[in-house]
Amino acid sequence: MFGIYENTMKIILYSFALLFFICSCSSRKEKKETSNYTWEQITQIAQGKTVNLMMWKGDLLINKYMADYVAVEVQKRFGVTLHILEGHGNSIVSTLMTELEAKKPESEVDMIWINGETFYQLRQINALYGPFVEKLPNNQYINWESPFIAYDFQQAVEGYECPWGNVQLALIYNSDKVQNPPMNLNELEIWVKEHPGKFTIGNEFAGLTLLKSWLIHLAGGQDSLSGEFSEEKYLKHSAQLWTYLNRIKPYFWNNGKSFPASIAQMHQMFANGELWFTISNNDAEVDNKILQGIFPENSRAYVPESGTIQNSHYMGIVRHSANKEAAMVVCNFLISPEAQLKKMQPSVWGDYTILSASKLNADWQQKFKVIPDRKYAPKRADFQGKALREPAPEYMIRLFDDFRKEVIEK
Repeated sequence: MFGIYENTMKIILYSFALLFFICSCSSRKEKKETSNYTWEQITQIAQGKTVNLMMWKGDLLINKYMADYVAVEVQKRFGVTLHILEGHGNSIVSTLMTELEAKKPESEVDMIWINGETFYQLRQINALYGPFVEKLPNNQYINWESPFIAYDFQQAVEGYECPWGNVQLALIYNSDKVQNPPMNLNELEIWVKEHPGKFTIGNEFAGLTLLKSWLIHLAGGQDSLSGEFSEEKYLKHSAQLWTYLNRIKPYFWNNGKSFPASIAQMHQMFANGELWFTISNNDAEVDNKILQGIFPENSRAYVPESGTIQNSHYMGIVRHSANKEAAMVVCNFLISPEAQLKKMQPSVWGDYTILSASKLNADWQQKFKVIPDRKYAPKRADFQGKALREPAPEYMIRLFDDFRKEVIEK
């Protein structure tokens, strides 16, 4: 999701077939566990339970929101203890895969923060509980009409993960150093050649999301990679992408000999002036980083004219969790208007809501309207037309491997 990819992909994919067979044998019985409960019964069962949530913990404001607000409120209101564990992407898949292979009756993890290829991998091994989202009372407010919410990397959510927030990739730049940021690949090539060492791409989720955005652009723009994965399209347009990157790589930071391994490293190099650009999957992150004193006040965010990927992130419940009811209670609180409003504030997180304003009452609509404006990032309405849908998860998996082979190691 928002962290570093690990070199376990091939092992994970190799094990999918075996695990699918193992897991499918016991799924029918488990799906009946909460299907007949009323929401009142679910909240009663949840009281006194502990929910272990595995999620990326690489951002101080996100951690603070979860520890000082969410965990406090679900304990106070519902008697649920929320315990947060570090883990993201393939580490989540590996953890659950190990448990399933060992046929553990109960998982050590109850909830997981996921999207995209992680969702795809977990569905392949039948590690997610569901469908459960329609049981949540606050589901009525979710903007399911948006394809950026109802579909996760071209995959219908189908109640197996609960939308939590919506973001769009943005480029962040030093406005004192960069008066006219490049708006397309041609302008970027000119810019990096004129300013060697001040731009790079991280070998992690945000960097790969930028590469996917460029791949879509090279393939013809919006919807050019819609539908199932196409080997023919991938080979054709990834070849164009690698040719472009290798042509400008010598002008990257460190002469393109190495690439940042984490977004935190890239942000730090931007903050100290070593880089004049960084990347964020959250289009509002520039505001909260300035408010934290991490980025200088001359930082600005933008979306280039060729567009960037917009996607949602979700909460899933582990199929062999012993605390599904308590996890559902936490999910329901996370998508409540109150919790969504709080995390949307730039000073708290700046994560865009997955709720539809038209489905909220007048009081809540007004509260969302008066959220403090972004000062350093453009308003959502200014770049919504540049939003690209995520392609199928296989594109991300292939890009991760091929970016290393075709660019980093060359």
